[in-house]
Amino acid sequence: QVQLVESGGGLVQAGGSLRLSCAASGRTFSTYTMVWFRQAPGKEREFVAAIEWSGNTYYTDSVKGRFTISRDNAKNTVYLQMNSLKPEDTAVYCCAATDRAYYSRNYYYYSYWGQGTQVTVSS
Repeated sequence: QVQLVESGGGLVQAGGSLRLSCAASGRTFSTYTMVWFRQAPGKEREFVAAIEWSGNTYYTDSVKGRFTISRDNAKNTVYLQMNSLKPEDTAVYCCAATDRAYYSRNYYYYSYWGQGTQVTVSS
């Protein structure tokens, strides 16, 4: 079993930055593919970014150049650095994990989920 706990959300003005963290339990964190999804009110869950165990990273087009996903295997933590935030980035952000080597943009691919953290960007 893997437990995921997110932190770092909050209220920020447009153009500001936040860093989300997702702390994972388990001894095999370094072999997991980790992702961030987000869900805004009235909208479907949306893939944001992924980092495979190899270190390869992937992003949805709307956040490329603004968000950076990274991981610290010694701390069992994955991060999402969010810069130049926009009001349309407002959502609940959840991290998720799979023990598969490659990522997917489909949420049902992931076995483990955190509870989510709210990000609100004011205009």
